[in-house]
Amino acid sequence: MKLSTREADGITIIGLDGSVLGGPDATVLNETLHKLVEKNKKKVLLDLSGVQTMNSSGLSMLIAALTTIRNAGGDLKLAAASRKIESLLVITKLITVFELHPTVKKAMASFGE
Repeated sequence: MKLSTREADGITIIGLDGSVLGGPDATVLNETLHKLVEKNKKKVLLDLSGVQTMNSSGLSMLIAALTTIRNAGGDLKLAAASRKIESLLVITKLITVFELHPTVKKAMASFGE
């Protein structure tokens, strides 16, 4: 998994690319989120457009990310998931836990609502 970070309109956008399978990748994402919290960056958007595969450990990574940001008083949203990843969220009923948007642009706009 590759991770990239950028900021737009006060929202930190973390792009995930490749396979999200947990393990060392979970540590990298967790460290990135804790650094954001330390900088008081509490609006986080995970761009899943580059994610091809995800397993249960990858789902656990997303849950841990959401918990970290919400415990800091912030919010984390998901955007641009493929049909395969969206189906995984539906099957596991995590679609009721995460706020998923079809595009990064729509997810960014939802922070202002």
